[in-house]
Amino acid sequence: MEVTKLQTQEEQDNELLQKNIILASFDTVLKWARSNSLWPLSSGLACCAIEMMSAAAARFDLSRFGYEVFRASPRQADLLIVAGTVTWAMAVPLKRLYEQMPEPKYVIAMGSCANSGGPFADSYSVVPGVDKILPVDVYIPGCPPRPEALIHGMLELKRKIKNPQVARRKP
Repeated sequence: MEVTKLQTQEEQDNELLQKNIILASFDTVLKWARSNSLWPLSSGLACCAIEMMSAAAARFDLSRFGYEVFRASPRQADLLIVAGTVTWAMAVPLKRLYEQMPEPKYVIAMGSCANSGGPFADSYSVVPGVDKILPVDVYIPGCPPRPEALIHGMLELKRKIKNPQVARRKP
């Protein structure tokens, strides 16, 4: 009788452990943490910045995904959202901001102007796509893209961080 009590207690303990312990590699936990706590840099270049601000406001609430902490310093941010038209005059400071960000760092190109120069692509002063100066992880189309599109782009970046084999970016 004593042996059966011990066996049942041991079985209960094993069942309790199986239900309450998660085994994962450190790399998997690190990817999960990075993907759920992106800190974007507050940098808006043109009209797309208004849509970026509204995505973080109460109606669309980017904070429900863990992306609420827009940082003012590049040393505290790990995501650069290029929202708007990039001119050649602004390319150098934008690249400097990117270089000051700690690794790992990510870039989202938001809007037609950031993706390809938009309606100003033939202008001598506009960069024909921010990917000419920075490695871009996610492109968000639109002129200007809706806040929902930015949220979708952030979720795509989250998916890419969790599964780096899905898409590799150019160094």
